[in-house]
Amino acid sequence: MSIAACLLIALYIRDEMNYDNSYPDSNRLYRITGEYDNNGKLETGSDWPAPLMKALKDDYPEVELSGRLMYSELFYGAGNNEIRRVDKTTNNYEDKFTYADQELLDMLKIPMAYGDRAHALKEPNTMVISKRIADKYYPGENPIGKLMILNDDNKKIYKIGGVIENFPSTSHIQFNFFLTMSGYELWPGEGSSWGASNYTTYVLLKKEADPVQFQKKLKGILSKYYLPMMLKSGDKQATDLLSKAKMLIQPISDIHLKSYNIDDGLIKGDMRFIWLFGGVALFILIIACINFINLSTAKSANRAKEVGLRKVVGSLRSGLIKQFLTESMLFSFLSLALGIVMALVFLPYFNILTAKSLMIPWTSWWLFPLMIVSAFLIGFIAGMYPSFYLSSFKPIQVLKGQVSRGTKNSILRNGLVVFQFTTSIILIISTMVIYRQTHYILNTRPGFDKDQVLLIQGTNTLGDKTKNFKNELLRISDVKTVSISDYLPVSGTKRDGNTFYIAGRSKLDIGVGAQKWRVDYDYIETMGMKMVSGREFSREMPSDSSAVIINQAMSDKLNLKKPLGETIENGWEHFRVIGVMEDFNFESMRQHVDPLCIVLGNSYSKIISVKMKGADAKNAIAAINTVWKSFSPSQPFRYTFLDESFRNMYSDVQRMGKIFTCFAVLAIIIACLGLFALSAFMAEQRNKEISIRKVLGASATSITSMLSKDFAKLVFIAILLASPIAWWAMNKWLQDFAYRVPISWWMFVLAGIISISIALVTVSFQAIKAAIANPANSLRSE
Repeated sequence: MSIAACLLIALYIRDEMNYDNSYPDSNRLYRITGEYDNNGKLETGSDWPAPLMKALKDDYPEVELSGRLMYSELFYGAGNNEIRRVDKTTNNYEDKFTYADQELLDMLKIPMAYGDRAHALKEPNTMVISKRIADKYYPGENPIGKLMILNDDNKKIYKIGGVIENFPSTSHIQFNFFLTMSGYELWPGEGSSWGASNYTTYVLLKKEADPVQFQKKLKGILSKYYLPMMLKSGDKQATDLLSKAKMLIQPISDIHLKSYNIDDGLIKGDMRFIWLFGGVALFILIIACINFINLSTAKSANRAKEVGLRKVVGSLRSGLIKQFLTESMLFSFLSLALGIVMALVFLPYFNILTAKSLMIPWTSWWLFPLMIVSAFLIGFIAGMYPSFYLSSFKPIQVLKGQVSRGTKNSILRNGLVVFQFTTSIILIISTMVIYRQTHYILNTRPGFDKDQVLLIQGTNTLGDKTKNFKNELLRISDVKTVSISDYLPVSGTKRDGNTFYIAGRSKLDIGVGAQKWRVDYDYIETMGMKMVSGREFSREMPSDSSAVIINQAMSDKLNLKKPLGETIENGWEHFRVIGVMEDFNFESMRQHVDPLCIVLGNSYSKIISVKMKGADAKNAIAAINTVWKSFSPSQPFRYTFLDESFRNMYSDVQRMGKIFTCFAVLAIIIACLGLFALSAFMAEQRNKEISIRKVLGASATSITSMLSKDFAKLVFIAILLASPIAWWAMNKWLQDFAYRVPISWWMFVLAGIISISIALVTVSFQAIKAAIANPANSLRSE
């Protein structure tokens, strides 16, 4: 069981550690990241202005190539879209769209299924698609030169310039459509502006380049390009601000596991989970080895005469050690074979649990040598102490019956039992904390009402019919409100970061970084957000076109004592504050609520939010579908629910909790198996003592209590040792969450009760069995 668990965890760790190692020059590929000390709060990011790519190539001879990715839905076409061949009429929904430079393909050296990589994205309005997409839309064809249209927009017709092989699952880049950056800007002049950060920038360093020295030199970018831009805008604190900023390079192989503090929109792992699961696997294996050591030494009396006789007839101690080690290794190799079979049986379920497609790499040259060496080492470690212990018996004492039976007051064995249960209790406490934190996140009201909000996807294909579609939806009796906006309070939706000032103070104060969301009049009501002061947007107030509603965090950051009526600016626009919203978590609860403001405006919208009445969602969805078909008969009706999107934000936490719980239960089971066998043997060794006690009048209850209390003492010691370790470990884990549950005293009490109960139930079965046995059977020969 322990080897099967370790094998599954090893497959998981190997898959996570293998990310982004498949690129030919992965050791020279880096992502540019930034770090900024914002009044004691360390902020990190990976978004940079468009011209950084060219500056890196022109100013630094160490850089062989630089290229950009752009996958924020702020850009038309990034994220997800409706797409079709130009010779078809029905759109298909596809996700994983990004903008990319030709240089990025050159850096990654992605294998091509069709076309020439060197020219695939050089021309405007070209795209590169994955082999998976090519097989779907052009089965059995070479799609180079074919045309595809995005979102029924005749101005967005793309020519296929190349087909790349599918990215391996162990790549942080998992896009199916690469739209060219050539000739594309978010707004006129954006390509040369250092004032807007929207791009992820990668570099390929030359072979002789020193990455450490290159990173140190990157500070020059801040002084050469950022400082003049900030001084020109009148920012008198530019020098001080930039002195707190750093530009860093992150190896591409570190992006998946070492970016948990970088909000980059990618699905990532966490190196700390790797250490955690690796530790769990090690503990499970150690617990199993402890069981073997305990039982081997406990059964020493049964083999004492064998050792004595072998020594009398000439066996050397070294020969006996070899014999016992060989037996131990035989157990280990048999366990390995059974463990592999168990791992194969449970692998499909483990893949569901981890959301992966793991396989045992049978064809890898290193697999069988590694397994053999591992089985050898496990057998050697588990059998080493019993071998030396059993071979140390002196023949004359053994044959006179004077050998210690090794079943009572064994410091080593008691210590090993304590270690087993200390580990198990740590896992029990950790599982409870993880479960409570997950439950807290998913069930605490985040500041908006996520229930019964239907998100209709792909509504950008409606074009100028969008408002009419909204009006028709409002006629449905089961629909309460409808809002048109892509800015939603869940991760993965549109975002727009800006820097705001109190009007007239942009040259005096430090700007406040905040989100600016464009919404309609019904947004706040649809999302169930609460107003602290002021009012919502009103159709009766034409001046609201230049009004803004801010959240409490933004009011505090701007130091607005009486925010209503104040005017704020973001450099080129001025807004009058008409209301203050209660803070709500629009990103993960791992971080505090950031400043946010909402303004009236039309965003390029792919999503319409529908707040439904009552509990009859089925009829409401059917009615909405009917309206959709009347407006867009050739397009599929796609929808999700806001609460589902909210839960998906924390899928990694839920998944980690489930994995951790499964292996914690397994560790406890393995510990109990050892305790069960050990208690059975101890009852057997004390058989005559128990029989004499019964003859002298001892009750079955008192005998059961006598046999159980020793183990209960060991478990109690384990509770005392495990509690501070578990508190420290879980306190460290909870630091990742700005909003978290407290680690309460009752968790430790409950874990103690559970562990003592498990131990007593395990031991009591054998104790009761011994207590009710007929004493005559044991004392007949005395």
